[in-house]
Amino acid sequence: MSELFWFEKYRPRSFDEVVDLEEVKARLRQFVKAGNMPHLLFYGPPGTGKTTMALVLARELYGEYWRENTLELNASDERGINVIRERVKEFARTAPVGKAPFKLVILDEADNMTSDAQQALRRIMEIYAQNTRFILLANYVSGIIEPIQSRTVMIRFSPLPKEAVFARLRYIAENEGVKVSDDALEAIYEFTQGDMRRAINALQIAATVSKAVTEEVVAKALGMVSPRLLRETLYEAVKGSFGKAATQIYGFVADGGVGELEIIKQIHREMLRLDVQEYVKPEIAYIIAEAHYAILRGAHGLTQIYGALAKVRRLLKSV
Repeated sequence: MSELFWFEKYRPRSFDEVVDLEEVKARLRQFVKAGNMPHLLFYGPPGTGKTTMALVLARELYGEYWRENTLELNASDERGINVIRERVKEFARTAPVGKAPFKLVILDEADNMTSDAQQALRRIMEIYAQNTRFILLANYVSGIIEPIQSRTVMIRFSPLPKEAVFARLRYIAENEGVKVSDDALEAIYEFTQGDMRRAINALQIAATVSKAVTEEVVAKALGMVSPRLLRETLYEAVKGSFGKAATQIYGFVADGGVGELEIIKQIHREMLRLDVQEYVKPEIAYIIAEAHYAILRGAHGLTQIYGALAKVRRLLKSV
């Protein structure tokens, strides 16, 4: 197996290689066809393809000269707006290489910039608009000031569907000589929730443990509880022997080395899948959220987990 991070090794290089995101690809292809584009704002959760799509767009626009015509910046690394201003100024002062009418600046984590820095960024975008286009990447559109939003075409990226993630993971596993079971893919998706970058990283970590990746291997590698085992334990906690379930949960922590925070997160996801009346689920979610918050505040993790499960058990018996 290659030492290179698989997420980078298998990063798509063209629109055709990008899984899912059909509507986004269709819009960006129109810009490539026209040979022109507005400033863009890509927003959505981590690992949903924002950076990948920005780089693919650069490749499609500029071909072999995409590196010369593209400047990548990270707002978290370079919070000083003066640094960004100087780098953009230096980049924009030279003509684009090839036939391109403009250069491209990709600014990641733009929502981490302060409001004042974003106001300065807005002015930079206006000053160099004649020969430079910006693609801003953000996890939360609410973190971007309205004057910038109004000057960009905003494109939303959503968590990738399970089928798209599975297809990509199977492709990578086959290329790396790794066997991955269906239940392992389910466990990876459970852990990463549509974040393709984390899913690929999770597969690579699991593959360092064994070239035959199963659900158990994934759980061990990622420090989580096997989803199947957790479901059985939760059913025992709310329907069967609470003492037996408590012993199993203690084992997850003491013997399996799984953190209480990870367990409560998994419990939250599994509890919402219980076959109960819909009106009960918000109450269950609130109980688990209270325990989660208490653990974050420093309360004893196992005590909070046991207490939450006991409350859910009583709730389900009362309905």
